[in-house]
Amino acid sequence: MLNTRPQTQSSMEFVCIDELVPSDHLLRKVDKHIDFSFIHDLVKDLYCADNGRPALDPTLLFKMLLVGYLFGVRSERQLVREVQVNVAYRWFLGLNLTDKIPDASTFSQNRRRRFNESGVYQQIFDEIVLQAISKRLVSGKHLFTDSTHLKANANKHKKTKVQVAASRQDYMDALDSAVEEDRLRHGKKPLAPTTKAPVTREINKSTTDPDSGYMVRDEKPKGFFYLDHRTVDGKCNIVTDVHVTPGNIHDSVPYLKRLDRQIKRFDLPVEAVGLDAGYFTSAVCKGIEDRGLYGVMGYRRPTHKKGYFYKREYQYDADSDTYKCPAGQQLIYKTTNREGYRHYQSDPRICQHCEHLSRCTRNAKQVKTVTRHVWEASKERINQHRLTSEGKVIYKRRKETVERSFADAKQLHGYRYARYKGLNRVQGQCLLVAAAQNIKKIALMAA
Repeated sequence: MLNTRPQTQSSMEFVCIDELVPSDHLLRKVDKHIDFSFIHDLVKDLYCADNGRPALDPTLLFKMLLVGYLFGVRSERQLVREVQVNVAYRWFLGLNLTDKIPDASTFSQNRRRRFNESGVYQQIFDEIVLQAISKRLVSGKHLFTDSTHLKANANKHKKTKVQVAASRQDYMDALDSAVEEDRLRHGKKPLAPTTKAPVTREINKSTTDPDSGYMVRDEKPKGFFYLDHRTVDGKCNIVTDVHVTPGNIHDSVPYLKRLDRQIKRFDLPVEAVGLDAGYFTSAVCKGIEDRGLYGVMGYRRPTHKKGYFYKREYQYDADSDTYKCPAGQQLIYKTTNREGYRHYQSDPRICQHCEHLSRCTRNAKQVKTVTRHVWEASKERINQHRLTSEGKVIYKRRKETVERSFADAKQLHGYRYARYKGLNRVQGQCLLVAAAQNIKKIALMAA
């Protein structure tokens, strides 16, 4: 028999909000295993102690933001609407059914006036990592690093051309010393101090978000982006580091400094690192070896001009410090330049009669030059690690850790684009997304 159910929207009921939240809800597990009490002490110095209007509880504010990232709510205005009607969210935030929800402008004003350059987002992320360590969800032995792009909140057509000075990388002082030592070892004079003007290059700069960078990469979209350089621990996929740069910064540039930062901050006993081919540079390989770590990196086929010999066909002999060409001629050391590359050159009197000259060089003086970096030996040793059984296991874990972490962030936590303009604000977004992922992982693994 068909019955008509009466409307009950206006009926009054006595209920307990705790009874309305399912016992297996994710937020119950988060509330059980994550301690948020540190937030109040963390930010109290950013508030006036005895003046002004009463502030919104900062613990409530950050827990609400984390709920938004945890469940992939696309904006703070939408988050306010979701908390208004979601009983589980209210329960987690300590709000009754009739309590007023903070306005969306509260988040934006606090971010702009109080938290933007305070470092509080980094401190919250670090504290969540420390809680994961205390629950033995982080081993720190194997770390996997990669980067992903976030579309900047900027129109790619609104840009201007600007000249910028080439930045000096952190490893340049060590490289200068290595070049000087290498030249002295080969009987060459030290290089004279350079008198050239600083090198500049022309780049596209957004007029909407000047902090973003114009990214041009193979098989990647072109436009203004940010890059999130993320490190994930190999035990339970806990994110241990997040660092945001403009989209035109190479992956290898911030790597060593960020590696040192997390080792020092969390006292991690790192033994090995897994990286993709974008990090395979002489400076990174040398840095990994200097730190006593076992590095495994992906392989990217080098560029090659059709019809010419591959560089690998020129064999280096460490004992004589010479190269041997495919025809058997020795290429002798000539000099080491400022960039750290040794130059090995052939004898033109032999080359001009060689049947392979057309496949070797088109130099007007019929001289073949092969370059070798002063730290090339580190690259060669690191490259061999990917061919070992241990290296293959480590590199396979990279796609199961950091790549999966990025995939989850983009699919489930609203990570495909930058919500805000400015490097500091985007850094805060990325840190809170990673913190939310860690919170979820802790809640599920510790349950």
